[in-house]
Amino acid sequence: MGLDKTVASAAEAVADIPEGASLAVGGFGLCGIPGTLIDALWQRGVGGLRVVSNNCGVDDWGLGLLLAAGQISRMTSSYVGENKEFARQYLSGELEVELVPQGTLAERLRAGGSGIPAFYTPAGTGTQVGEGGLPWRYAADGSVAVASPAKETREFDGRPYLLEHGITTDFALVRATIGDRHGNLVFRSSARNFNPLAAMAGRITVAEVDHLVEPGELDPDEVHLPGIFVQRVVRVTPGDPAAERRIERRTVRQEGGA
Repeated sequence: MGLDKTVASAAEAVADIPEGASLAVGGFGLCGIPGTLIDALWQRGVGGLRVVSNNCGVDDWGLGLLLAAGQISRMTSSYVGENKEFARQYLSGELEVELVPQGTLAERLRAGGSGIPAFYTPAGTGTQVGEGGLPWRYAADGSVAVASPAKETREFDGRPYLLEHGITTDFALVRATIGDRHGNLVFRSSARNFNPLAAMAGRITVAEVDHLVEPGELDPDEVHLPGIFVQRVVRVTPGDPAAERRIERRTVRQEGGA
């Protein structure tokens, strides 16, 4: 691959993601999600996806589109409370779910992307996160078909810590506000969230960007994620409905209210 990592379209960028692939997907709620790439994957209809992402979108947007279409078989997430279809699939045994403390999930992605196979953390000690038994998948009759295993525990300075494994995935999908042709990325404010970490964890990382610039236009001090972690860059088409920035819960002041 040359230094120019741009591809012509989102469809081309995800064309080789196969059935059963593992995906790290950036975003937090609906903030900073790679909506154009998700839509292209939804249009392809590829299934059996094992997704690592903070959450699974909402019922009709983001990763929720893939979920409703039956394209996701497993989720590794820290929060799943905004998606009724997610709850239905999980409780009926259609979806396997590994719930991970949010900070632990972030560090597992970062560690995987940094070549660190595992690390110790105090998060989850004394709970089912460490002791095991969390339902990963239910059976159709409501019993637990697959439960989380117990984690290795070790004491440091008299305090217990759990061994957590780094995460790497076949592909990663992320969104940035600015990217250059070499894959260097700049994220906007809170949209940075899990995007750099997901990008690090993917063996092949695809970035959708709002603004594509030429190499050298970005000041090195402005770059949030260096291009070494990115293999493909696609510019979001202005006005593309799939790239819409939605708000999960819009809170506004009532007219005339105090």
